[in-house]
Amino acid sequence: MSGVRCTNNSFRISTCIVTISMLGSIVTGCSNREIDMAYNYKMPVSSYTVTDTSDAETAESFASDLCVTASDVIDGTDVDLTDTATGALFDLNHNSVLYAKNIHEKLYPASLTKVMTALVVLKYGKLEDTINVTDSVNITESGAQLCGLSEGDTITVDQALHALLINSANDAAVALAEHIGGSVEGFAEMMNQEALSIGATNSHFVNPHGLSDDNHYVTAYDMYLIFNEAVKYERFTQIIQMTAYETVYHDRDGADKELSFQTTNQYLQGVFSPPANVTVIGGKTGTTNAAGNCLIIYSKDTSGNPYISVILRSKEREILYGQMTDILSEIGN
Repeated sequence: MSGVRCTNNSFRISTCIVTISMLGSIVTGCSNREIDMAYNYKMPVSSYTVTDTSDAETAESFASDLCVTASDVIDGTDVDLTDTATGALFDLNHNSVLYAKNIHEKLYPASLTKVMTALVVLKYGKLEDTINVTDSVNITESGAQLCGLSEGDTITVDQALHALLINSANDAAVALAEHIGGSVEGFAEMMNQEALSIGATNSHFVNPHGLSDDNHYVTAYDMYLIFNEAVKYERFTQIIQMTAYETVYHDRDGADKELSFQTTNQYLQGVFSPPANVTVIGGKTGTTNAAGNCLIIYSKDTSGNPYISVILRSKEREILYGQMTDILSEIGN
């Protein structure tokens, strides 16, 4: 060790003193002086120290358990998304991207938004709580999917969550948002905070349903991150694989109101079939004029390994499912 020598029971040490004044100036000085110090292996200023690292832990990077790519992954695949903005396939067990096209492009998500809505509801809400529906559920935008909620109705969070994910009901999304966030605006803030916390930094939400707004957008990669968090909740995976749902809630006078609907997922409907080696567990659909046709799918191969695949802004529904089947065909290749 330079500048240190042992002489009987003392060290001769070259010391440097650094003084920082209140005004921010630095004064330094060096000198050689002898300090009486009996040898002790535990002393931190000894010529060496003994450190126990048996309990030491290694910090893992944020994305150590995530699929990551900064560029397209197209070479060697048979997927053709010529008429589609973006698409991707993520292998969850191996943290690998099997296919990717424009996955960091900001696009309208349509009702894929409801995956984030469900994530926030499951994280901060209670399934057994009762929602008192307000007149905010009276959505008049043309083509908006509704399950029929009215002001004064009472419905549980769990019932509304089913309507949100299976029927893609926009009125259920608003009812959930107001119940959890106090208002649509308050809930949107929670959505954005959750997005940031999981690394979905290229997305921004202004509502819980996905009706088009210039400040409401996602990327295909962020949708993977959001969906990847959502499938950690057992209730989410239970709901997205249901083909139909029936329940009874109540109007303002306590009278029964029946709610019945089928899934919007055409893989689960049997209209389209995935590759023979792939089982579609469930997912979420989304369609608006601005967003085009969107789809995110949770699937497994014959060994039970899980995958997430997503497509944003496909031109037509038939094209969308054909392209998704092509993407799923990359599993096992």
